Amino acid sequence: MRVREAKDFLVAQTAEQAALEGVPLSDLEKRMMYFTESGYVPEDPIKLNDEFEAECDSDEYEAKISQLLHHAYQRLRKENDAARKNWDNAIKCLRRGDHYLLVMWGQRPGIHAPHALVIGLLFLAVGAYAGLRWMTNRFQPPNPRLIQAVFLVVFLAAFSFRTAVLDALSWLLEKTIFRLMGQEKGREDSE
Repeated sequence: MRVREAKDFLVAQTAEQAALEGVPLSDLEKRMMYFTESGYVPEDPIKLNDEFEAECDSDEYEAKISQLLHHAYQRLRKENDAARKNWDNAIKCLRRGDHYLLVMWGQRPGIHAPHALVIGLLFLAVGAYAGLRWMTNRFQPPNPRLIQAVFLVVFLAAFSFRTAVLDALSWLLEKTIFRLMGQEKGREDSE
């Protein structure tokens, strides 16, 4: 797959997702998804960037496109495995360069990585402490070398598969803590 084909596919899927969700997506916003500082751009990148900055807020745009990209990917995972594989190939193709689209794909909608990491580490520490307390009350402690080996394997697996671990962590946080925090905020706003 070539860069242009990859971007055409991702932009089309994002536009389709925007239509499904009823989210307005302007022609300028679609054109900006093709932006790159190096490599092929269908139009003058400086002119495009100036036009974009005059009309749009970058942070809002990135959050909007990131959410649409992730929702489109989830839809393709459920509907069409061939299209999902095409998506994966398009992302893989774009990773060989420096493309604005990858910035938005790399963001997690609604979750900021530093917050997720801190909350995740806090839960991990509390869970590990509670688990160790429970185990020491129920069982004879195992060999300390075995415990070290288990922690080393867990650490190496988390380091080696950090994307999968962060995805799993963000999913877990999204389904638990962030959902509760969102509901609490909704209750405060309604009072």
